[in-house]
Amino acid sequence: MMTTETPRTDGALAGLARFCYRRRRLVLLTWIVGVIAVAFVGFGYGAAADNDFSGGNYDSAKAQALIREHFPQQQGDTLTLAMKAEKGIDDPAARQKIEKVLADLDASPITGPVASPYQDKSLVTQDRRIARTIIPLTSTDVKLTEVKRLVTTVKEASGDGVTLGLGGNQAEKAETPKQGPAESVGILAAAVILFIAFGSLVAMGLPIVTALLAILGGIALMKLVGYLVPAPDFTVILSAMIGLGVGIDYALFIVTRYKDSLEDGDEPESATVKAVTTAGRAVLFAGTTVVIALLGLVVMGQRLMTGVAIATSVIVLVTMIAAVTLLPAFLSFTGRKINSLRLPRRTSRRYEPVRAASRGRLTLAERWAGVVQRRPLVAAVLAGAVLLVLAAPVLSMRLSLPDASVQPHDRSSYTSYTILSEGFGPGYGAPLIFATQVDSTDADLRPVVEAVRKTAGIAYVTQPRVSRDGQAATFMAFPETGYQDAATADLVHRLRDDVLPKAPGGAAVYVGGPNAATIDMADEVGSRLPLMIAVVIAVSLVLLIALVRSVTIALQAAVMNLLSIGAAYGVLVAVVQWGWLGSALGFPTAMPITTWVPMMMFPVLFGLSMDYEVFLISRVREEYERTGDTRTAVTRGLARTAKVITAAAAIMVAVFTTSLLGPDVAVKQGGLGMAVAVLIDATIVRMVLVPAVMELCGKANWWLPGRWAPKATPASPARVGEEARV
Repeated sequence: MMTTETPRTDGALAGLARFCYRRRRLVLLTWIVGVIAVAFVGFGYGAAADNDFSGGNYDSAKAQALIREHFPQQQGDTLTLAMKAEKGIDDPAARQKIEKVLADLDASPITGPVASPYQDKSLVTQDRRIARTIIPLTSTDVKLTEVKRLVTTVKEASGDGVTLGLGGNQAEKAETPKQGPAESVGILAAAVILFIAFGSLVAMGLPIVTALLAILGGIALMKLVGYLVPAPDFTVILSAMIGLGVGIDYALFIVTRYKDSLEDGDEPESATVKAVTTAGRAVLFAGTTVVIALLGLVVMGQRLMTGVAIATSVIVLVTMIAAVTLLPAFLSFTGRKINSLRLPRRTSRRYEPVRAASRGRLTLAERWAGVVQRRPLVAAVLAGAVLLVLAAPVLSMRLSLPDASVQPHDRSSYTSYTILSEGFGPGYGAPLIFATQVDSTDADLRPVVEAVRKTAGIAYVTQPRVSRDGQAATFMAFPETGYQDAATADLVHRLRDDVLPKAPGGAAVYVGGPNAATIDMADEVGSRLPLMIAVVIAVSLVLLIALVRSVTIALQAAVMNLLSIGAAYGVLVAVVQWGWLGSALGFPTAMPITTWVPMMMFPVLFGLSMDYEVFLISRVREEYERTGDTRTAVTRGLARTAKVITAAAAIMVAVFTTSLLGPDVAVKQGGLGMAVAVLIDATIVRMVLVPAVMELCGKANWWLPGRWAPKATPASPARVGEEARV
């Protein structure tokens, strides 16, 4: 599928394929032992996840650094207990229930002293229906099972007119279910698609087994790499999803070429060598493109996103290696039994345009290509218009990180959020922490505090506190709007740009806290994303030009990939941020796009789009060099790759879509966006835009500085007659 000439039988790939075929037991044993060893070390002793997105040169990072250095007592994690009683917290029955919960929380070995709202009036609303209290945790690495017990205690105490909720970062983690059956459903869906495509249980099983072994070893290796480049906890889920998709797809391309070679009369060994030197070469190029695209995340300057890029690249690299080493060994075991346990069919129908031509008929893909090529300008304009309409919502994209307000409504953390918002305002969960250096414990921050208090959008401000060493001071301000509101981000920018610089001593005050850190990260991503896109496109263009030897086709691929990814971004905004069909797809409420999702989506999708481009255009070029006619080459190339690309895209869509079954709203967003992008790429782009644009460009498709088109190899008289019949 990859080369335009007879596959080499003496190259490095051919030698590797032949070795793996003839030494199948050695190769299989090496893989099994290697994966078991790496899994034992990686899963047993791998690096822990790092979810600290702070750092850098942001204002919030500078504020956090001052607090960490001068206020060590504020470093521990905390939980927040929210209480609401319909008859008031002083009602005897309500008070008995609330005090029982406070005592249970205070008695836990993982909590510090718990203040009672009955002893501190500032913890209770004026109507005494709602109260709150902060619960300090004794350690920063408490076991989530212990926190889950506290969450359960609070949830079970609710009822009879009293509602209780336990919030905080640790509480959210503790009550978030595990990923559940999402990956299993993805594997099952992939198996069904492969069985339909191949019609054989044996052929179906090879890509899945190959991908699963590669993913197991890749994830374990990724955990060891975490000691050098830490990554957040969602990396494992995301990497498994991407690895499963590309791993099955890469094996699918090689198995398809192997089956084609067998039907052409090749012996199993020569068929394996041909599959690896053609489709296997395409797999190596495609995988390398994905890795390079992923490493474009390094440009973002985000420490943890660099970890995500490297960890996910490890998964893709392992799946590439498995496709060209482990899979040939499996093919050696199966031989001609690759079609065993077949799906009953009336005929042995193989996807092959040549056979259809011999019967004087065109395949469905060829007929569709003919429709597009007869009206190429209309097809291109309509397809481009659809993509631009789908991409339009991206202009209103807002970035943030999920908090309690966007969690499922049955969570205790969401209950805590709603109670606190009702009693103390929606900004209670989005505090701004101001920090600055001072000269002494008598430092006067009243002008700054007063300027912040008078700012529109501020609900109330706490009194400033000076550190014991007299070198730093801090105070808090609570906005009138919530964590996810655009007005809160506008308020932070206004404080930094206008309010603080004009207040005496305010220029040296930093605005920090979790909310400000999220806003800073979103701003940084927004400013660096164009640079990452430019780097990924530039490097991918160089690789694609080197492979297909055409500047025109490489530029076409880049533009079409941008259109399909932009459309995916737009659909994601419409579903997640605008709420269109959001609840039906498992999103509890409308919310901004998670900050890391668009910057993670782009390199993955650009790399995957290049995969399909490579498999399609390489076959088109092969046909062009054989016939010298662009229209025929596009028609035949599309027909020869339509089935395998459709199956590969269907697998990707199925795997990515299963993320909607999981509990993590950020991972859901990423999975939905990538599923939409692959679907668009495999339909509108590959089936409409590519044939239409190539028809419009004609011989200019093959332009390369110094040459306009590859030479066509004269076809045999029999082949000419066959082409004429088609």
